[in-house]
Parts: sequence; C-alpha cells; structure tokens
Amino acid sequence: MKNYKTQMEAAKLGIITPEMETVAKKEYIPAEELRELVARGEVAIPCNINHKSISPEGIGSRMRTKINVNLGISGDVKDYEIEMKKVDMAISFGAEAIMDLSNYGKTNEFRKRLVERSPAMIGTVPMYDAIGYLDKDLLEITAKDFLKVVRAHAEEGVDFMTIHAGINRRAVEAFMRDKRKMNIVSRGGSLLFAWMMMTGNENPFYEYYDEVLDILQEYDVTISLGDALRPGCIDDSTDAGQIAELIELGALTERAWAKNVQVMVEGPGHMAMNEIAANMKLQKRICHNAPFYVLGPLVTDIAPGYDHITSAIGGAIAAANGADFLCYVTPAEHLRLPDVDDVKEGIIASRIAAHAADIAKGIPHATDADNEMAAARHALDWEAMFKVAIDPEKARRYYESTPIAERHTCSMCGKMCAVRTTNMILNGEKVEFCTEK
Repeated sequence: MKNYKTQMEAAKLGIITPEMETVAKKEYIPAEELRELVARGEVAIPCNINHKSISPEGIGSRMRTKINVNLGISGDVKDYEIEMKKVDMAISFGAEAIMDLSNYGKTNEFRKRLVERSPAMIGTVPMYDAIGYLDKDLLEITAKDFLKVVRAHAEEGVDFMTIHAGINRRAVEAFMRDKRKMNIVSRGGSLLFAWMMMTGNENPFYEYYDEVLDILQEYDVTISLGDALRPGCIDDSTDAGQIAELIELGALTERAWAKNVQVMVEGPGHMAMNEIAANMKLQKRICHNAPFYVLGPLVTDIAPGYDHITSAIGGAIAAANGADFLCYVTPAEHLRLPDVDDVKEGIIASRIAAHAADIAKGIPHATDADNEMAAARHALDWEAMFKVAIDPEKARRYYESTPIAERHTCSMCGKMCAVRTTNMILNGEKVEFCTEK
C-alpha cells in the first residue's frame, strides 16, 4: 500500500514512484535527479489517482516543453462528438495535455469519457463549469458551492485544475487603480471579479484556499494557478494588475507545496516580443521556479485568423527563456469555437514552437529528429522525410501535388536541386542539364 498521497509527498520522502520512473525514461534523466526536482516543486507530474489511462509526463525544469490543447462545448456549439474528434486529433499529434473548457450544461459525462480514453493529462477550469453543474446563476453561488465543483472534478480523474486564486482584493485594487485598454480577458477571472463585486466578498478560492488544497491533495491533482489578470492586448502587458496577481501566485505556490500539492503557474497573454524573456525570468523568481504555463504569448493584436502564428512566435521565445508548458492557440482564437481543422493547425504551430525552444535550451535528444531529417534530405529520400515530419500527411500531399520530371527532386528546383548537384559532383558524376537522361 502506498504510504504517500501525492507525487510531491513521495519525492520529499525519498520515494521514486512508478510515474517518476516513466517520466525519467522519457526525459533521459536519472530518476533520482527527477525525484529531487519534484520534491523542490521545479517539476510537476500531474497524475490524478483516478486517471488510469494516463501516460505520465513531467512539466518543468530540464523537461521537454509540453503543449496543451483546449477544447469543449459552448452554449452555441454543443456537439460532443466533434469534441471527441478533436481529442483524437490531439492524441494523434502527441499533445501531452487536453483541457476541457466546456461551459454549457452538464459536462461530466464528456469529462469521464476523456479520462477513460486519454493517455494525455486532463485539465479543467472548475469556475467554467460551476453554473452548469450547480444549476445556479452566478450571484446565487456560494463560496462552498465552488468547492463542490472542485471536488467533483477531482473525483472524476482530472489531473490539473486552473484555479484563479490570485485575483484577491489586493490584486483587484491594483487592477482598478491602473486602467487598462482591455480590462479582464480571462473568462474565469471575469466571473470571479463579477462575483466579488456583486457580493462584496473575497475571492472564494483565495479565502478557502486551504480547503481547495485539501481536495487536490486527496486525489493528487496539480493546481494550475490561473492568471485572471493576464494582459489581453500588448498595451496592457506587465502592468500593475498582472504583477500584483503574480506576487500573490508566488505566495500561493509556497502554501500549496507546504501541503504537498504540485503547482504550475499560468502566465500571459498578449505581450510584445521584447518583454517576454524578462517576464519569464520574473515569474520564475517570484514563483520560486515553479513550472510556468503560458497562453501564447501573442506578440501582436492585429492577426485574427492567424493567431496560431502570433502565438507560436511568442511561445517559442517564452519556452526558450524558461516557460515549460505552452497552451496552443488556433486560427479561430478571438473569432469562434475552433473546428477540427483549426485544432490541427493550432497543435502543429504549438508543437513547432515547443520543439524549437527545446533545441535552444539543449534538451537531451531534442535535435535527433532534425538530424534524421537532414540525413533524409541529403539522400533525397522522400519517404524518410515524410516519416520524420511533424505532419507527414501534409508534407506528402504538397510533394505529390505537382508532377515532377526527376523522381528524386521536387518541383521547386527540379534537376537544378542543390543537393542533387552536389551529391553528383562528390560521387564523381557529370552534371548536365541540356541532355536528356
């Protein structure tokens, strides 16, 4: 029988858990070194005791950059079968986490299906589900009601939960004092802000934070400390509200660790490229090197329909400078609920950003696939290129879409392919273009 409740508690006791063994092998790191990182809170292994189908992953220092895929229904789009197709897409492209952000009706059946079949970590935002789960309007919900939703999600097997505990009265004062262009753009943060302003009460997730932690500890759920005051446009980045909340999140991180609850901290948002590196270092310092989970950052506000690109640019910079976990953004961001094709585009863009950052950080074996691609291109071996590509289907479709005269080249250069020319010369062959071969 286990003599520990959470991965962090086991790590502090000197125990290497089966989940740590799995992560250590995936990350090419000695299990004892991983245990020490988990004990210090620098790595989280979100792994609910009720999620039996999970393939554990580590998030944090010395780990590969992980990506998360958001999905779920809304009041306007309620087809859960389409959401399951998105789940299959996320799993097939190797996403390490899936967040169910459903915010309409009774969502627990979908979540149970997710937990039953997904090897990826499952995350939720209980605040989104509160109204549907409790069947109450916002003003009727009590502080204790919110805790009921947290417990329900934990019992269902959710591995990590975004809890917006940092938007307390102090953080709200800073936000109100320092005027913004976009105010609050976090859905959960806006709901809590409205609840606090309408009731006059403190944020229930802050006021009853110890009770939240007790629930999470019972099921070994990782708390993802939400950034309710993240910037929603580049003009609002690194302002008083964002930093005031970050300071609160640093204190909440230590309180969670004291109860052996694993922690991730969420970050911006929209942010100009020149601010990203400093923000990553600031977060790591204030939040004691806890794993950092970022949405983007989106580096410009004027590209609706292309925000998977603005996000990938910011995500690559963020991860290269210390962010550990990237939340994908799709081309539908700011416009509509993403469809299956949008999800694919968002996953691919985020995967590219994460991989590029891992190369920059010198993560062990990060360049293995790139070296395989270089070898395949040197040999003009198209099948090998497709095999190692992030999206083999698209690569093959593009290659085969235009007929070519020379089998080993593509339609861009044809017989003037630089690789073909150089290979022929180094092999002692004569290069000719005006003679039919």
